[in-house]
Formats: sequence, structure tokens, C-alpha cells
Amino acid sequence: MHEMANGFKEALAQGRVQIGCWLGMADAYVAEIAGECGFDWLVIDGEHAPNDLRSILAQLQALGGSRSHPVVRVVAGEDWMIKQVLDIGARTILVPMVESGAQAAALVRAMRYPPAGRRGVGAALARASRFSGLGDYMAGADDGLCLLVQVESRAGLAALDDILAVEGVDGVFIGPADLAADMGYGANSDAPPVRAASADAIARIRAAGRAPGLLAPDEAHARACLAQGAVFVAVGVDVLVYGRAMKALAASFRA
Repeated sequence: MHEMANGFKEALAQGRVQIGCWLGMADAYVAEIAGECGFDWLVIDGEHAPNDLRSILAQLQALGGSRSHPVVRVVAGEDWMIKQVLDIGARTILVPMVESGAQAAALVRAMRYPPAGRRGVGAALARASRFSGLGDYMAGADDGLCLLVQVESRAGLAALDDILAVEGVDGVFIGPADLAADMGYGANSDAPPVRAASADAIARIRAAGRAPGLLAPDEAHARACLAQGAVFVAVGVDVLVYGRAMKALAASFRA
């Protein structure tokens, strides 16, 4: 595989199921452990976890030898955030709260160098280019980058067809928690109308030839989403896995 190729992006384009996990502990050592567990992809969460640029960098470095592909979720779809994360070596970006085709198109431009986009040119000093070690980095960078957008509101679902029409969006991630709240179900992402909306979105995304994904920590729900056609599914969150295991261990000796 070429040094700038993105195997995760290729898997999504081919419809090959990718099983992932969320990294919310904001720690490179934990990321390295997760990278040895057999997941296809791991989300370094910059939106809701206490990460900054340097902790994201440390986790990318920790996963450098892993077979798990790192996906970085930025706080928001701001050009400067995307530029920094790309320069430190992220090749797949997940952007929350996308609610229009115009917003999706702007994100595509933020991921690409001019003239196709508006990514700032700083490859010579970037980890992404191996600090100028990849002499042809700028020529091949755009093709090796993967953009995932999150649709997690009623407005996003209403604009889903417009978002799917944007060339350069590789996958659409349904955010069940925010969607449930926006639909009036609070934290109950298991509410039947929320599940139905997610299933409908998965079908529409697949029909458009794009990869649908979502977070489903409940095993039965994850398997149902895979059966509906989801391609990339995060089946757990490290914080929850750790907390539950620690509580169970403590409880087993206090019974």
C-alpha cells in the first residue's frame, strides 16, 4: 500500500464492515492498548473528551504501529481545527453537527489543498509529510484523506440528500444521542422513533453509494444496525468499558 493510501477509506468505499471503538480517556497509553485489541478503527474524541492538539498527537503516535485506523473527531468543523489535525497526521476526520449540503461542501474544501480547497499549506514542517520526508505529499494528500460527517439532528436528517450529493463526503455517521435529544426523547436513544430515523438514514446513505456509520454500545443494537446496512459501527466506548469492568470487579468482592 502507498504511504499516503487510506485503507479505512478504501474499505468504506467497498462496503466492507469496519468495527470500531470510541477513545474518550484522552490518554496515549490507553489508546495504545486499544490499538492491540483488534478493532478496525478507533475514534480519538476531540469533541466530548478532554483532548487538545498535543494529546491527540500523542494518541496518533501511539497508534502509529497499530492495525487499527485512527479517526479524529474535531470539536467543530472549523477550518483551523481541521488544518491542525491534518498536519499532525490524521487521515480520517469526523465532524459533528453537519446540517446542510453547503456545510458539507465547505468541509470538503477545508480538507483539500488549493486550488481544489483551502487547506493551509504547511506540509514542509508537518508530521503528515513526515517532516518533508514524503516529497510528493501535497500531490497525493487529498486522495488519502477521508471525511466523515455526523448527522445528528432533525435539520441534518432533512438535509441528508443534499449532504449525500456532495462529492468528497466518504461516510455519514448518525449520532443517536444528539438525535434523540433533538427529537424530544432526552437521553433515550433507544426510543422507537429514534431507532426508526436511524434505520431510515442508513438505508438512504447506502442507496446514495456512501458508507453509513453510528455508535452502538449495545450489542443487540449494533448487530441490528449492521443487518440494516451500516458499514462502520463503533461498538463500545473505552470510558464505559473501563468503568463497568472496575465496578463489576469491586462488586464481586463486596457481595
